[in-house]
Amino acid sequence: MPESRFIRFVKNWLLVIGIVTGACAYLLYHAIPALHPAGPVLEVICRKLQPVLLFLMLFLSFCKIEPRDLKPHRWQAWLLLIQGGLFALFGLALAWAAHNQDTGAGAWIWDNHIILESTMLCLICPTATACAVMTGKLGGNMAEVVTYTIIINLLVAVAVPLVVPLIYPENGLSFFAAFLRILAKVFPLLILPCLAAWFIRRFLPKFHGWLLAQVHWSFYIWGFSLTLAILMSTRAIVHFDGSNWVLAGIGISSLAACIFQFWAGRKIGKKYGCEISASQALGQKNTVFSIWMGYTFLEPVVSVAGGFYSIWHNVWNSWQLYRKRLRDEAAAAMHNE
Repeated sequence: MPESRFIRFVKNWLLVIGIVTGACAYLLYHAIPALHPAGPVLEVICRKLQPVLLFLMLFLSFCKIEPRDLKPHRWQAWLLLIQGGLFALFGLALAWAAHNQDTGAGAWIWDNHIILESTMLCLICPTATACAVMTGKLGGNMAEVVTYTIIINLLVAVAVPLVVPLIYPENGLSFFAAFLRILAKVFPLLILPCLAAWFIRRFLPKFHGWLLAQVHWSFYIWGFSLTLAILMSTRAIVHFDGSNWVLAGIGISSLAACIFQFWAGRKIGKKYGCEISASQALGQKNTVFSIWMGYTFLEPVVSVAGGFYSIWHNVWNSWQLYRKRLRDEAAAAMHNE
């Protein structure tokens, strides 16, 4: 049965629809005071529902991936060096500035520490759990991206507790406590879906075969999850209580980090024949996790950077899907001639 024009439109523009719907939904809620009493309940629903959607999406993606395909590659080491190295460099600069605020350079750096911390957060933020879905849609290698997602989350669990206390030693959070807090966030949404998918592959092959026929739903689950993510990002930006200059600085720094990481990933990936996989692995971020890291380990206003980044990388992903669809349509037209 041929697809209707409406279904085809939704499939082609799902990410744009999710971005617009999420932003408009919150702005509409914010503009109608009568809806505000429902805010706390709606927030709880969003926060509880989003992890479930991410789990289902990643679970379906793992069903397509053979366990033996999850192996490290050389390009991943370069990406780890970029994320970990730049995060440490920014952290050391801020730690130095915090102890030398009376000097010229130290004072300038510390006066802009919110923007620098925002950039730092966008750089170390781990790869999005949805990245495998997007990579597959663009024609990249899903297994390679999942491998990097696991590795970068482990790096984040070590790097953040090591670097952040250099900037804010008074927080009093030990390395081990911070390490466990990050792992507690990572494990349910990254490791559990992997283990569940592999268990079903091994012991329930018929059910696994049925799930393989449903893998395409992961893209639509992501679309709905994206709507919730943009809604919460819009909420964070609307309720930002700093100056407009600081807000603009956070927005620009997150955009610069987004552009740099997609570009660097593509440059590195080109040398190893995996432009799409490397670009998405470095550029597409788990922005919900970055927002949590911002208000947990840094100054709370820094979490807004994750909201901005969520918009930037999803706009870029929408553009990439649009370009791929045009290429596919042109190739199909040439084949039919």
